[in-house]
Amino acid sequence: MATAAETTKFTAEQFTAAGATAFKDGVEKSLAALNEANAYSKKNLEALVASATAAAKGVEALGAQALSYSKKSFEDQVTATKALAGAKSVQEAVELQTAYAKSALEAYLAGVNAMSATVAASVKDSLKPLNERMTATVEQVQAAR
Repeated sequence: MATAAETTKFTAEQFTAAGATAFKDGVEKSLAALNEANAYSKKNLEALVASATAAAKGVEALGAQALSYSKKSFEDQVTATKALAGAKSVQEAVELQTAYAKSALEAYLAGVNAMSATVAASVKDSLKPLNERMTATVEQVQAAR
């Protein structure tokens, strides 16, 4: 028969072994969760970078359009001013001014429409990576239920 000291020693060894196993399992689970959180954060950061890049491209395109419109508008104003200065009658001056005003308004509306399309595309492109990450998050939360 085992003595009380041997039984206590055996019980203590089993308790220590079980504690060490539980600690090891806990550390492994924690490291796995930490690695998963790091991967998730990396994907979020990549989505933010992609979003900012798309927004910057949109701003660049919008700036180029605005510059092009301004340059064309200035050139049209100079041409119209020269034509107006060469008018031989008040009637001709009124006709030239009316034609210029009509063409300037049409050019303005075309420019606004083009810039609006650029803004809409830029917003769509810049939100796409963020929407994808949000969808992944929702799916992950639903899967965890």
